Amino acid sequence: MKPQRSNSRSNSRNRALVEAAADLFASQGFKATSMRDIARAVDMLPGSIYYHFDSKDDLLLAIYEAGVAQITQTFEEAVESLDDPWARLEAGMAALIRAVTEESSFTRVIFKVTPDEVPKYSGELIAFRDQFEAKFEELLEGLSLQPWVNRQLLRLMLLGAGNHAQLWFSPDGDYSADEISEQFCRFVKESATR
Repeated sequence: MKPQRSNSRSNSRNRALVEAAADLFASQGFKATSMRDIARAVDMLPGSIYYHFDSKDDLLLAIYEAGVAQITQTFEEAVESLDDPWARLEAGMAALIRAVTEESSFTRVIFKVTPDEVPKYSGELIAFRDQFEAKFEELLEGLSLQPWVNRQLLRLMLLGAGNHAQLWFSPDGDYSADEISEQFCRFVKESATR
């Protein structure tokens, strides 16, 4: 990805391009969106977009970075003031569910466009996801669990449930993100700590 230019006009153009690309990738798909579509969305000449980003792949990398930063910030704000490991896990799980189900084009793109669709940056995209998953790993380290509990598999189970909330969670449903998180964590606590 090209480094952002130092002047504020260019930085605001970069932000506008990234936001437009995120909206288009989320609504019509990464492969179906052209650089011309993105330029049109920000009222820019198609060739001018390349002054800011070399390719559509570079825009996707910027979207992933911003989206993971959004999810991480939501997560960290939810757990930072808590000391009890179970309360931290519950708050972190609820934050994950809220983050992946909010109407954010950035998070929708992260779950819609997989790293293998962008071979040029697949390693970087996976690294962004891994950075967030490491936060969940830290939450599990503080839990007192039975020796038979495989923490890696528990982490994957909880992340899988949280990440897939975008498919089954409804803000108008019977349970809030906090109530669902409470139930998930109760399942783990009551089955893995006896």
